[in-house]
Amino acid sequence: MRSALPTLMLLAAVPAGGADWELGFSARGLVIRARSIETSNPDAPRILVIGGMAGNDATVGAVTAFMREMEDTHPAERPMHVMGIPLGNPDGRDLQFPPEGDAYRENGESHALWRWIGVHAPDLVMVVGDVDHGLAEALSAVEAAGVGRIPALRVATLDLGNVAAVLPSEAAVEIRGRLDRSPEELAAELAMVYGREFDQITYLPGMALIARMRMGQLDAVEPLAAPYLDQDTLTRPGSLTLAGHLVFAELADRTGDGRYLELARRAADLGFDENGEMLESMPFHGEMSDSFFMAGPLLAKTGKLMGDVRYFDMAARHIEFMRGVVLRPDGLYRHSPLSEAAWSRGNAFPALGIALTLSDFPADHPAFDRIVGYFREHMATLAEFQDADGMWRQVIDVPGAYAEYSSTAMIGTAMLRGIRNGWLDADEYGPRADAAWRGVLTRTRSDGVLLDVCESTNRQETLDDYLRRRAILDRDVRGGGMALMFATEMAGLN
Repeated sequence: MRSALPTLMLLAAVPAGGADWELGFSARGLVIRARSIETSNPDAPRILVIGGMAGNDATVGAVTAFMREMEDTHPAERPMHVMGIPLGNPDGRDLQFPPEGDAYRENGESHALWRWIGVHAPDLVMVVGDVDHGLAEALSAVEAAGVGRIPALRVATLDLGNVAAVLPSEAAVEIRGRLDRSPEELAAELAMVYGREFDQITYLPGMALIARMRMGQLDAVEPLAAPYLDQDTLTRPGSLTLAGHLVFAELADRTGDGRYLELARRAADLGFDENGEMLESMPFHGEMSDSFFMAGPLLAKTGKLMGDVRYFDMAARHIEFMRGVVLRPDGLYRHSPLSEAAWSRGNAFPALGIALTLSDFPADHPAFDRIVGYFREHMATLAEFQDADGMWRQVIDVPGAYAEYSSTAMIGTAMLRGIRNGWLDADEYGPRADAAWRGVLTRTRSDGVLLDVCESTNRQETLDDYLRRRAILDRDVRGGGMALMFATEMAGLN
C-alpha cells in the first residue's frame, strides 16, 4: 500500500482550515495551547506570535485579539499563515532557552515550547512584550529541537504591515525536506543506522532487523542472527527475550531453515507445562500491557510455521488474560494495575501486538473474529485521541502530554496492517495513518535522530510518573526500529 499524502500540506501538515494544539503544560498543570489560521495561498510565509511569556498579562489579550482578527479576515486576504500561542508561560516562571535538563521532566514549559516551535518550523517568530527569557535570541542562533534556526524578535505590538519580507526559515526548509521523503527513502535512511546489530535477543534491535528483511536485506540480517544457532537463547528468559525470538521466527519463515524455527518454538513453548498443557497465560507478562506484543506475535508465527493450532489457542488465551488485567472500561489500556494511566506505548503495544498476531492467525480459528473485534474497538478508541499533527500523546488521554514518537509509529503500523487485511475501513483509517506518517516524518532526521521517544518504562505508580518520563531527542534503537517498521508498512513491503 502506498500512502496518499497530500502534496500541499508541507509545513507541519496543518489542515487547510487551521488546527489547535495542546502543546504542553505548566508546572501547575495549566495547558499551553496553540492555534493556526491558514491563508488560501499555500506558499505564503508562516509566522508564529507568542504572548504571555511573563504570565497572564496584557500580551495574552493582544495575541488573542490578533488571532481573532485574522480569523475574521477572509482567507484570500490573509497575508500569511499565522500560528498563535496566547499564553506561553501560564505560571509566569523563569524559563530557559535553549532548555537544559531532561524533557519534559525538567524545565517542562521551556522544552514544550522549544520542541513544538522547532518541529512546526515557522518562518518567523514574534514574541510580544518585554519578556521572552531569551527565546527570540536562542531561536535565531540555535537549531530548535534539532530542526533548524528560526528568525525571531520581540515586538511591542502586533502589526504585520510592519514586518519586512519573510523568507523561508532554516527550520522550514528542513521540515519540507523531511516531509518530501517517500516511505522507501525514509526506510533506506533509517536502515543505515538501525538494524545493524543483534547483540541482545530483544525486540529493541529485533524490529529493525525484521524491517530490513522486509526491505530485501536478508543477506545482511542473517549473519547477525546466525551465531545464536549454536547457543541456548533462553538462559535468561523474559518478556523482551520472548519478543526478540520473533526475529528467528521471521528468519525461519523467509529461509525455511528449521534451526531458526526450533529457536522460536522453544520460546513459544514457555506457554505450556511439561505435559504440553496451556498455562493460564504466557510467562513474564508482569501484568503489563507490553505483553500483548511480547508474546502474541511469536505464538502466532510459530503456530503458522509449525502448523500447530495449540499456539493459536495459547495466543488467544493470552490476549483474553491480558485484557482482563489491563483493559479499562473506556476501551484504552492501563499500563498495569498499579496506575490507571493510559501510557502511550502501553496502548501501542496492544495495537501492534494484536495486529501482528492476527496477521498469522487462521481466519477459521474460533477466536479470530473475536480478536479482530478487540482490535477494531481499540483502534476506534485510539482514533479519538489523535492530535492535529497525527500523533498520540505520551499519556493518550491527557491534554498537554507530549506527542510521543514510538507509539505513533506503532499505532500507525497497526492501522495500516488493519487496512491492508480488511479489518479496518480504508476511508476512515487511511487518512489517520497518513497523518501519523507525516507526524513521524517531521520528527525524523536523515541521520536517525528522533524527536520525543519515551525512555524505557517499567510499571509506574502514578499518572505524573508517566507524564514526566524523559523524552529522548537523539538516536534511539526502540524508536528507530518502530519507525523502520512503519516505513516498510507504508511502502507495502512484506
